[in-house]
Amino acid sequence: MTVELDDIDRLAVSALDGYLVRKDLVRTFSRQFPVPTYVVEFLLGRYCASVDEEEIQEGLEIVQRQLESRTVKAGEEELFKSRAREEGEIKLIDMITARLDTKTDTYVATLPSLRIKDARITPEMANGHERMFTGGFYAEITLSYDASIAAEQNGRPFGIEGLREIQLSSRDVLEKLGGARKQFTTEQWKHFLLRSTGIEPDSLSDREKDALMLRMVPFVERNYNLVELGPRGTGKSHLFQQVSPYAHLISGGKATVAKMFVNNANGQRGLVCQYDVVCFDEVSGISFDQKDGVNIMKGYMESGEFSRGKESIRADGSIVLVGNFEVDVEHQQRVGHLFGPMPPEMKDDTAFMDRIHAFLPGWDVPKVRKDILTDHFGLVSDFLSECWSQLRAQSRVATIQDRLRFGGALSGRDTNAVNKTISGLLKLLYPANGQVLDEDLEWAARLALEARRRVKEQQKRIGAAEFRNTHFSYVMGDDGVEQFVSTPELQSEGGIGDDPLEPGQVWTISPGTGDEYPGLFRIEANEGPGSGVKILNKPVPPAFKESMGFAEQNLYARANQLVGDKDPRQHEFTAQLRGFDAAKSGAKVGMAGLIALCTSLLKRSVRGGLIVVGEINLGGSIEPVHDAINMVELAVEKGASVVMMPVTCRKQLFDLSDDMATKVDIQFYSDARDALIKAIAD
Repeated sequence: MTVELDDIDRLAVSALDGYLVRKDLVRTFSRQFPVPTYVVEFLLGRYCASVDEEEIQEGLEIVQRQLESRTVKAGEEELFKSRAREEGEIKLIDMITARLDTKTDTYVATLPSLRIKDARITPEMANGHERMFTGGFYAEITLSYDASIAAEQNGRPFGIEGLREIQLSSRDVLEKLGGARKQFTTEQWKHFLLRSTGIEPDSLSDREKDALMLRMVPFVERNYNLVELGPRGTGKSHLFQQVSPYAHLISGGKATVAKMFVNNANGQRGLVCQYDVVCFDEVSGISFDQKDGVNIMKGYMESGEFSRGKESIRADGSIVLVGNFEVDVEHQQRVGHLFGPMPPEMKDDTAFMDRIHAFLPGWDVPKVRKDILTDHFGLVSDFLSECWSQLRAQSRVATIQDRLRFGGALSGRDTNAVNKTISGLLKLLYPANGQVLDEDLEWAARLALEARRRVKEQQKRIGAAEFRNTHFSYVMGDDGVEQFVSTPELQSEGGIGDDPLEPGQVWTISPGTGDEYPGLFRIEANEGPGSGVKILNKPVPPAFKESMGFAEQNLYARANQLVGDKDPRQHEFTAQLRGFDAAKSGAKVGMAGLIALCTSLLKRSVRGGLIVVGEINLGGSIEPVHDAINMVELAVEKGASVVMMPVTCRKQLFDLSDDMATKVDIQFYSDARDALIKAIAD
């Protein structure tokens, strides 16, 4: 079947010829033979890395023949051994590990698919491939049989004659990848990366693509701890099991301290020393064989170290914990918190959560279905995973230093977590460490802050006072505006949330007019060069226009008290009214309008969860509010935590019910300056 090449395919073929494979071809083989995807891709990359349909067909036949004749299916072990005896030697593709047999002072190799545990191997060959001694690797192996040795007592007739790792050993892969990246735009490059992992991004939303990009970070960032919980069937384990030989998947059940970290009996290093990524699948079922297993893991996740007796061992394997939600996100948040599916000893432990650098929203990842698997070109998995592995030695934190500042809500651990995520995402986007575009840095920052804030929100739910402030924010550049980052699953529809809005944005309630009920509005003001106030709504609601006129005149008349040395007459303001109820007029919202104009000029945000009520007239005095109780009740219903009203409302509010009075903080203001100072975020 021919696949229509698109722009990204053409770019890839011109820049990375020889390192590409068509991902639909991989799927043809990966189900048929007992080897991981990256082994199939290695062969396809060798014989089918072409756009010519005839060459591809020829290559496919070779790959089919090699996989048929060299992979051992269950029940065929003796057939292959007999073939080795009759023919003297055979070629096969298998996982190979080796150990030193101290009784005979020789190295012996294990080939699991043939159940051979003691094949002869030369010291040169064994030491030339050290990963044989840790976790082993897939290789093309030439296996010989020597009948004369078989006749000896305790003889070892099988011997490894030749060995070719199924994995790139070339050291300059990163330069090639970095050189190729320059031909792509960022958006094209993201698509190409997703295709390289087998996913077709065209039908995905931005949030789905972002979640899949975040999933790749543990491969390029050392000691990175990621949790992904979500529905079944989103391919959580595929990336960690099939795409890279540097990743290891532990499926549910018991994890032993010896296997994970170090075997105290013989000093053999565990998985976190041997692999770049260790992924626990079905995390809810995980338990350690020792009581202190979780503590050893917590210590490792914190510092990248664990001890064996007196000796401290450093490793840089990343830990990924994936699991399934049995319920939807909203329900999970109502009944508990998002770490609910974790094992009992982890799920309510805020210290454990603090070590998680990012919580990937698994509910944002699309389910694996036919139409999201790509038929286009992507990088051969072993090339991609080799590049990722080499990127671990680098850091991109220096790129962030002068260009991005975080808000006061981030603790030291939060900052470290967010920096690691940004560094990982930038390595994926810019493998050659080129000049990072502002919008790419901001994309990475927003994604990193959201993924870490999700951890902090769960800590807050468990009730720990130290995690109270979760309003994560950042500022780009020296004169940038503070931007707040929220986690979408916390935002209720139509509610106002407790996150600070951007400068120039203010929530307000209009008391309505004769025939209109009170309603919730948001005023959004921006400033630029020019003069005057322009209202963007079409048509302009007359009552809102009047209130903004009062706000504008008060801003000019009291500029000194309100905005200091800035001259508002030198700026043009645009204002927009957004309605969230049936009310449309936006009547009597002058005080909120004035605060919106001031904060857009001062580049300051108003406090999160705040609603400003009240009208200011041309002379600067505050008009009385007639239905203060109704306004407060509406504010509570909309999710406000603070309502600011003219001080003249105080007497009316004596009749506010106790229940309402305990749900919201009511603050009073006496004039415009008082209102502005109380509204601005600390």
